[in-house]
Amino acid sequence: MKSLQYLYKYFIKYKWLLLLGTFFVFASNYFYIKMPLFLKDVIDSIINGENFIHVLGFNIPIDTSKASKVALYIGLVYMILVLLKSIFLFFMRQTIIKVSRYIEFDLKNEIYAHYQELGYNFYKENSTGDLMNRVSEDVSYVRTFLGPGIMYNINLVAIFTMIVYQMLNINVWLTFIVLIPLPIMSFLIYKVSEKMNQMSLVVQKEQSGLSTIVQETFTGIGVIKAYERENEVNDRFVDASKTYKKKQMNLVLINALFQPTILLLIGISTILSIYVGGLFSFTGDISYGGITAFVFFVGSLTWPFASLGWLTSVIQRAAASQERINEFLKTKPEITNPTTQPFLYNGKIEFKNVTFTYKGMAEPAIKNLSFTIHPHETVAFVGRTASGKSTILKLLLRQIEPQSGEILIDNQPLNSINLEQFREQVGIVPQEVFLFSDTIANNIRFGANHEVSNEEIIKATELAHIRHNIEAFENGYETLLGERGMNLSGGQKQRISIARAFIRHPKLLVLDDCLSAVDTETEEIILRHLANDTHTLNTIIVSHRIFSLRNAQKIIVLKNGEKAEEGSHEELMKIDGIYCDMYNKQLVESDNSADTIA
Repeated sequence: MKSLQYLYKYFIKYKWLLLLGTFFVFASNYFYIKMPLFLKDVIDSIINGENFIHVLGFNIPIDTSKASKVALYIGLVYMILVLLKSIFLFFMRQTIIKVSRYIEFDLKNEIYAHYQELGYNFYKENSTGDLMNRVSEDVSYVRTFLGPGIMYNINLVAIFTMIVYQMLNINVWLTFIVLIPLPIMSFLIYKVSEKMNQMSLVVQKEQSGLSTIVQETFTGIGVIKAYERENEVNDRFVDASKTYKKKQMNLVLINALFQPTILLLIGISTILSIYVGGLFSFTGDISYGGITAFVFFVGSLTWPFASLGWLTSVIQRAAASQERINEFLKTKPEITNPTTQPFLYNGKIEFKNVTFTYKGMAEPAIKNLSFTIHPHETVAFVGRTASGKSTILKLLLRQIEPQSGEILIDNQPLNSINLEQFREQVGIVPQEVFLFSDTIANNIRFGANHEVSNEEIIKATELAHIRHNIEAFENGYETLLGERGMNLSGGQKQRISIARAFIRHPKLLVLDDCLSAVDTETEEIILRHLANDTHTLNTIIVSHRIFSLRNAQKIIVLKNGEKAEEGSHEELMKIDGIYCDMYNKQLVESDNSADTIA
């Protein structure tokens, strides 16, 4: 239950609605309890030969010669009590259930906002399916506790208190005898609660595992079909489903045992009411109407106490879910914005003996790396796979922090400047293109940090050499893309991603191997447009293709996370080292490809 204490701030936020809902609970139960008391008075008045019934401040006359009229009065009063009880029941649900929906809305938004604050390592260590499950399934279980759970708990307290008070007024000893099974019920609930909590946690973890499998399957469906692994993936899902079903059935078994046990104990209380009440009636300690009221009261306790098993399950499952939610909410972002002071990027970047090692890796991805990028300079990084190129970009954008060394932006430590404003001045085209299931225009507009016109979008697509492709579509810029842009070719996706960066008018443009899927001619056009862009102070290009880098003022060659060579294309060719060797090999491969095509 400690995990649910996190929700107290929401209870305080909606305290007036909750208090109003609590009032409606007591009001509804007040009229509900008046119903058996009214029947008690009717029965006792008729048996005792009285000429009126006193109820709710009114005296209903009893005239045995007008039985139908008396029955009409009695039925009418009873219906009024039912109506009043139902009206307040409606308001009760409208307030407390509404609060649960409000809190669900707030909690989901809080989790989603917190997810966006967390950094690279968090998403590397946690699966997407698990993240989704916590913001959907776990929050739903918490909402069930906040709505029906709280409502039935308050209702149980209200009806138990009010009924026991009325039962004591009728006969104290019979009340104690009838309520004997209830402590037994409480003991059973207490003993099972801890077990249910443990099982709920296990069930939720299995649910997260299922979500992860489904998410990965749908995301990689193309690869699965290409390698004909449908049966293997299906078997994996079936095995996980069986495990989940087994854990869930264990939890269901305990819930199933709860209800019959509680109903049995309530049934014992009903029998005691009739039997012991009948004995007391012989001595005049209780009237026939009192026995009727007792049976009614015990019946009224049936659902509240029968729901204890369900309520316990709801609370325990909500506690388990909230614990999982709290686990992520308590995760602090590794990288935070250190200041709100304005920052204007002027174009100088410096790495000083920077070293970074990924968690779980023995060798550093970057080791004692130093270089300087000056304003209005295009710098390219080249190297074989795992040489550290993408790690440099992550460090530059401060998605990760170096273990040693220093990164300076305009002679200021990167970890001391306004990170949000720095990133606002950066446009990045990632190696793995991601497009949203939206129109092409909105996908491009996503990159802007200002209001953009249709003319600006068209201009950006011209710079990315994709305008002619877009306008060839039936709906042009309003063409709706499939998930991750699946109805586009690889080159088209890359160029739309480049247009998204161009429309930002970045002062620092980062191209992370984003031209691999376009032909050489298109690449030359895009790089030529890039060279003529007056907004950009610096361009950083990462590529495996040497031909993409020839026009860069500075090329840095990486090997095993260290700087192996540095200079212009001409300078590096004269060195006749790693860069020259890579260039010549790619030149031979290009010539061979041309001969094959010819």
